[in-house]
Amino acid sequence: MFRLRGNCLIGLLLSLYLLAFSSVAVNSELIVGAEQPSLYLPLLENKRVGVVVNQSSTAFNQHLVDYLRGQSINVTAIYSPEHGFRGDKGAGEKIASETDATTGLPVHSLYGKTRKPNAKMLADVDVLVFDIQDVGVRFYTYISTLHYVMEAAADFGKSVVVLDRPNPNIMHVDGPILELEYQSFVGMHPIPILHGMTVAELAQMIKGEAWIEKGEELALTVIPVANYDRNTFYSLPIKPSPNLPNDIAIQLYPSLCLFEPTQVSIGRGTDFPFQVIGHDIVDLGSFTFTPRSMPNSAPSPKLQDRAAQGIDLRNSEIKGVDLSFLFKVHQQFKLAGKTLITSTSFFDKLAGTDAVRLALESGENFHQVKAQWEEPLKHFKVQRKPYLLYAN
Repeated sequence: MFRLRGNCLIGLLLSLYLLAFSSVAVNSELIVGAEQPSLYLPLLENKRVGVVVNQSSTAFNQHLVDYLRGQSINVTAIYSPEHGFRGDKGAGEKIASETDATTGLPVHSLYGKTRKPNAKMLADVDVLVFDIQDVGVRFYTYISTLHYVMEAAADFGKSVVVLDRPNPNIMHVDGPILELEYQSFVGMHPIPILHGMTVAELAQMIKGEAWIEKGEELALTVIPVANYDRNTFYSLPIKPSPNLPNDIAIQLYPSLCLFEPTQVSIGRGTDFPFQVIGHDIVDLGSFTFTPRSMPNSAPSPKLQDRAAQGIDLRNSEIKGVDLSFLFKVHQQFKLAGKTLITSTSFFDKLAGTDAVRLALESGENFHQVKAQWEEPLKHFKVQRKPYLLYAN
């Protein structure tokens, strides 16, 4: 009978354990909705398919449009959000509809004259597939496009399939909840700045909470991310828009975006957008940077060609919605006799409320304002619970 000595037995058991662990790790690898074709291709067969996509919409190392066409799916139309089909347009840049040179398909812009697909744009479509990487922030406009796509589908009797992708900020639920009087394309739903939901979860909530007309008539299917939970860190393989180039920018975006309607630069026109704060007259710190024109991300950035003094946040540990820098900078501008906010209406739309601006003007501190969010956030977490797809 073959026998193993103690050390050999331990070594064999360890090897078997590592082999088993490796198998579990491989089997539990995160799989985005687009890479689970057995769950959604049957819904698209023998249908005319419209796809709401951009540069982040990939499956099996190719664009979703190419993958679907390779599977003999009849893709008849492409719909593009802010930043365009290729993701190379600047923030707020209006985009015209066009014909895609590679596929010959019509590309209908949903960030130009029309933001909600109309009857003509949907005439050759039976099913709309939404597959865009989001970052989990209320004023990031891809979820506003999702809203209008769902609403149009309900209006014209089309079905919607949402292929889910991870939310890199899914572990945070933070910030003021939007008050409906401040509803706009940078905030369409009564949710906090950081809602902690994926696009598929939000799609279910938009329908379930009747946030779109005729929502009860909409045929909605969501394809969840496999092997994913609310504690899974996800580093985006493709930048979701020109000015969110890396993980730290995505992490800081919900806190720094309220500087957009102010005199302060947050790094547009540099290699580190949404990672710095600075101004050319009011000295905000010792870090110096100079915004420049960058055609595909910041054609005319704030403080262009002017040296700004400020703060480098690339190694910061900021999590959630942290407006402490905003309150500090507001005080520094006040001491310098300067006005910080350049558009109160846009500021309030981004915040989803006038409470933040009024707190700045009255001299309150950030912690006093943050305390006002606690009870509404508790209510929101209860409200969203039926629509969640992933465990904590």
